[in-house]
Amino acid sequence: MPIATPEVYNEMLDRAKAGKFAYPAINVTSTQTLHAALRGFAEAESDGIIQISTGGAEFLGGQYAKDMVSGAVALAEFAHIVAEKYPVTVALHTDHCPKDKLDTYVRPLIDVSAERVAKGQNPLFQSHMWDGSAETLADNLAIAQELLAKAAAAKIILEVEITPTGGEEDGVSHEINDELYTTVDDALRTAEALGLGEKGRYLLAASFGNVHGVYKPGNVVLRPELLKDLQAGVAEKYGKASPFDFVFHGGSGSTAEEIATALENGVVKMNLDTDTQYAFTRPIADHMFRNYDGVLKVDGEVGSKKTYDPRTWGKLAEASMAQRVTEACANLRSTGTRIK
Repeated sequence: MPIATPEVYNEMLDRAKAGKFAYPAINVTSTQTLHAALRGFAEAESDGIIQISTGGAEFLGGQYAKDMVSGAVALAEFAHIVAEKYPVTVALHTDHCPKDKLDTYVRPLIDVSAERVAKGQNPLFQSHMWDGSAETLADNLAIAQELLAKAAAAKIILEVEITPTGGEEDGVSHEINDELYTTVDDALRTAEALGLGEKGRYLLAASFGNVHGVYKPGNVVLRPELLKDLQAGVAEKYGKASPFDFVFHGGSGSTAEEIATALENGVVKMNLDTDTQYAFTRPIADHMFRNYDGVLKVDGEVGSKKTYDPRTWGKLAEASMAQRVTEACANLRSTGTRIK
């Protein structure tokens, strides 16, 4: 059962919450980066999450049509086949989807899974993300209510981002400023609108100074201890201990201490993209520099097919990215926790 059923995905999240660990959620943009993520999870003996952003799906859809839905569906179907060879369980997820792309990405994908469930099958994706951080919180939660109902009917978990994450990802950008911190009032309004599981399960991407992309130490002030305040504020009103399943966005470059604090306060999923992109590309650059006269037909020569064959440098890239995924599993304490 390499691709999680809805029941197993819920079990995965419950185990992470109880064990105070989190699953790396690895963005992929090709069959090769998918294999790298699966290999990394397998080598770490950790289950995990594979995710596709709108930009990743567009890339997967091909540069002729650039169709996000077909790109995402194609890779998901591919994953259902090749994941059988890996001794871990993974969930398939779609990453950041802003309002202007809902009708061309998340809503059609929920419909695909709804049709499958109606036939007695499992959903194609196990969760989808709605990124309403560019909207007012009222509008954000109104759309989240609609999507949560549809997702729950299709046995899918919804991820919501209620306040901004700094930096830029796939065209959605926010400044790095004091607004990058979710308040207890934001969390209470979320619980009031979406419930605490009775209307459907959701993951909450709260902001505690998170920033997407690359940043140097000192440029970003993360306050993962804030998550404890959000849990406590909602627990006090609703009488449910540790009510939220949190997602850590902008995880690349975070310190071990920041990650540990986030795990203690209910983070069950942490996104990684920037670090794994670099890990994939670095050995390719090294190969090209070392073998420039083989990958190029310099001065009228014929080059070396063995060096410009994509499989040669592709294997190096896969191994490097897989190693970064195993490192993420160790940082998130998911190493060795796979469902037997």
